[in-house]
Amino acid sequence: MTALTIFFCGTGSTKFDDINANYWDGELVSTLASHHLGREFAEWIVVDGPGSGNLQADDLFTKSEEYGLSGTLFGKGWEQNVQHAINIIKGQCDWQREQLTEEEYNRLKAAGIPIEDVKVEGSWFWRKYNYGDRSVTQQALQEQIIKTFRKDGVIPTQVNLVGWSRGGISCHMLANAMFKDSELKNIPVNIFAIDPVPGIGNFQDDKVKLGPNVKEYVGFYARDERSKGFSCVIPQTATGTKTHIYPIPGRHATMAGNATSTGGVPNGAGDLKILVEPGRIVRHFAEVCLKRWGVQLDKSLNLTHADLENLGKAMVDNEAKYRLMHKYSYTYFSELDQGERYVSLGSQGVNFSAVKGAIYAPATGLTTSVLDVDSYQHIR
Repeated sequence: MTALTIFFCGTGSTKFDDINANYWDGELVSTLASHHLGREFAEWIVVDGPGSGNLQADDLFTKSEEYGLSGTLFGKGWEQNVQHAINIIKGQCDWQREQLTEEEYNRLKAAGIPIEDVKVEGSWFWRKYNYGDRSVTQQALQEQIIKTFRKDGVIPTQVNLVGWSRGGISCHMLANAMFKDSELKNIPVNIFAIDPVPGIGNFQDDKVKLGPNVKEYVGFYARDERSKGFSCVIPQTATGTKTHIYPIPGRHATMAGNATSTGGVPNGAGDLKILVEPGRIVRHFAEVCLKRWGVQLDKSLNLTHADLENLGKAMVDNEAKYRLMHKYSYTYFSELDQGERYVSLGSQGVNFSAVKGAIYAPATGLTTSVLDVDSYQHIR
């Protein structure tokens, strides 16, 4: 039995953000991935977010373009991220980077490995460099890791998905892509989503609805976000899916560990550790859920009931600071919120506090009080 965990970073975020200076204790998704004790590729992968600079392009199991600003604004490239994840699940790439990169070429040369000199092609203005071919591609190496270290066959018996921002929406997209795949549709899927935000014009069914292959859905949502274009998605889940949603004070980036007073706009000097409580709670329960889903993690917070009570009281004491966040926007423009964040319940736009009811546990949904520590019993 192998449980594969896939970590989807948010827009502009990467695998290396566990040491990003904007997050006082590391960006949540990349930090969780770095604490996974299993074998990378066989038991876990982390996927860089749209608009992050394509740092993983040479290692992907499917060919990706460099989308630049369109990745940041519109999420371009996340379809390739999902296909890459599908290929990882199946343990088989559909594309390989067969040529050496400049970095690899220089490393081999410095080590005295006998390889051909770099080839220069084209005119001075349009000059290109060919560094030669790899004898073994990254993809071939990773395929072998998967074949060697996945127990009882290449196809995993369970898939866990963790994502923030467009990474959270990528979790929805991947779960739906798996359900449409005859080879993967019966694999049980668990999702931990942190403020999943698709961006303007990205509310198609594969992003806002989930099929019966998702057995448990846990979502944490930023109560104090007001940026235009940052409506989050509470997906329409299938009958039988255990669905747990929680509100947390703070903004979109606050959920992922940005503890500044403005939620990341801008990050002021000496302001990195003002509002740590929301990020602590979200990280703790991400760890709790992953362990419950069969994942071995290092460096967990292991918060006690008393710790959670103290964090809840601190958030209530800082209520005025959270309300000040409403005047800041990642996109310059703010929503006409009428006192609440506007969200997408499936494909329907509603106010934040309208998301509650018997389909959720707790039934209080996005009206749950941060002081109600017992409400977390459903995901412990």
